[in-house]
Amino acid sequence: MKKFGLLPRLILAIVLGIVIGFVAPLPVVRTLATFNGLFGNFLSFVIPLIIVGFVAPGIAALGSGAGKSLAITAGLAYGSTITFGTLAYIAGSIFLPIFTRGGSMHVFEQTDAVTPFFNSPMPPIFGVTTALILSFILGVGIASLGEKRDALKNMVHEFADIVTKLIKIIVIPLLPVHICGIFATMAHEGTVARVMSVFAKVFILIIIMHWLTIFIQYTLASLIGGGNPFSKIRVLIPAYLTAIGTQSSAATIPVTLAQTIKMGVNKGVAEFVIPLCATIHLSGSTITLLTCSMTIMFLNGMDTSFTAIFPFILMLGVTMVAAPGVPGGAVMAAIGIMESMLGFDKSMIALMIALYLAQDSFGTACNISGDGAIACIVNKINGYKLTPGQKTELVK
Repeated sequence: MKKFGLLPRLILAIVLGIVIGFVAPLPVVRTLATFNGLFGNFLSFVIPLIIVGFVAPGIAALGSGAGKSLAITAGLAYGSTITFGTLAYIAGSIFLPIFTRGGSMHVFEQTDAVTPFFNSPMPPIFGVTTALILSFILGVGIASLGEKRDALKNMVHEFADIVTKLIKIIVIPLLPVHICGIFATMAHEGTVARVMSVFAKVFILIIIMHWLTIFIQYTLASLIGGGNPFSKIRVLIPAYLTAIGTQSSAATIPVTLAQTIKMGVNKGVAEFVIPLCATIHLSGSTITLLTCSMTIMFLNGMDTSFTAIFPFILMLGVTMVAAPGVPGGAVMAAIGIMESMLGFDKSMIALMIALYLAQDSFGTACNISGDGAIACIVNKINGYKLTPGQKTELVK
């Protein structure tokens, strides 16, 4: 099963869930609903821990650098995330009502027909808002302590390692079973066909937005730093394809770095910008998270006005700084604000995780492609000219 990737497992879970929901007797579906209840409670318990484990060390690491390049790169990354998140909202506002036919369908509300056999509450140690405030205090505090911060910095990073292992060893392996239960319930209640048809259209919309985002980013980079946007995109294709295969910005860094240098960016600038942006620049992930969130909100008749969504976009730009460069890292970092700012319940969050992971490859590819564009802009701001065709070796 280790060789059987996460995406195939999720697809298999969806198919099995639909089959079980249609043909299995009610006790089987209720058994899956029982697992869903327990797993959902467990997710509620670990969400504050995930926030602290990701956000605090992310902010601390960002604050550890110094100089103009750090401020410029971080500003460009945040600006890119907010800009393309806002454009995704505009596109979603135009197309998602058409996809959902403007109707309200509370597809994630559990009916009396499918209830768990039992439930075991797992109250979190503290709430999401408390976790966010604590994370910012720790992150900013560690960054401001200078040389005195090493012990506390090591502690939050080691806690982040624990949380990452928790996600890799428990959450991700059990997620397909959870998704199977969700789709079994929807199939049993007769809502699965519409949900599947809606999200098939949404995935196509997301991928098109990813490609448009890359084109816009490199057009701007070429206007500022010189060169041809299509030539730059062509050079970045190996990194794009690598990201699709690895689903990890961190794992793609060597290829992204090599291709960015080949694009003509100064080696020193590229070696600074690319690893940093792999952590803080996730425009593709933001587009996916926002579009899938809005789709779920449309399907459930929730408020999708700009005043309701824009604060979420602003906060999403901050939480993306904390997203680890591992498969599913962005959605794991964002589940806290989906719960606190959008009002998502356990079922909605679980489906968001599944939907995000189903196209994580393309979101990651969009993320790392944009990193090269930011490197071109930082290269120009630092007074360097592009020298395309530089030869370099993959850096580990």
